[in-house]
Amino acid sequence: MPTSLTLKAALLGVLATVHIGPTSAAEIHKPVVELFTSQGCSSCPPADAVLAELAAKGDVIAVSLPVDYWDYLGWKDTFAQKAFTERQRTYGIARGDREVYTPQAVINGQIHTNGASRSAIAQAVAATAASPAVAVSATKSATGYDISVGALPGSSAKGAVVLALPILAHREVAIGRGENARRKVTYTNIAREIIPLGEASSAGSTLKLPAATLDGADSLIVIVQARAANANAGAILGAIQIAVK
Repeated sequence: MPTSLTLKAALLGVLATVHIGPTSAAEIHKPVVELFTSQGCSSCPPADAVLAELAAKGDVIAVSLPVDYWDYLGWKDTFAQKAFTERQRTYGIARGDREVYTPQAVINGQIHTNGASRSAIAQAVAATAASPAVAVSATKSATGYDISVGALPGSSAKGAVVLALPILAHREVAIGRGENARRKVTYTNIAREIIPLGEASSAGSTLKLPAATLDGADSLIVIVQARAANANAGAILGAIQIAVK
């Protein structure tokens, strides 16, 4: 059964460079674990706790993407975005299985598993660690951030998009109705929205992110994502997370 050592070993060999302000530091490119969750899903709190553990360990870039399709059960998710639901569905189309459920973890844009299973997530990280890497950096400027993306690998024939996700670090929610009525659940690394910044290219690119888009955010995640043959959401080629406060 995979352990935390498996998860760390899966990070080797995939590099990215992160720039914060005038300084820079090289680090191992971290896998991205996206958790599709809902305040209206009684099976989700264990997965929310697993995501918090992953975020605290720092071996992966962990992001919570609350979906809205359980809102009819009596409680409207306070963080849910229709765009997150559409991203989850697009992943299902790209994989060809069309599986959409909560709690669903998608690892590096490629493999899905039960978000409450630490071992399954570790296995998926290991299985996708050999994906080609694209260097990503974010440099603070007077007007926001300059996002630099390295050259795409030759295998990315369909191209790739660059996405920015403003992130809320932690929020506790007292859920009043629905399947989790009278529970308090803490959510971690909650995406506030998904902002398309533009295209990555075979020659590299630099894109602008205005400071106003990060008002109230605790951190910023930038993702470089290949297009799949039948959908926009393919393999994640590079990603960084930086503090903005």
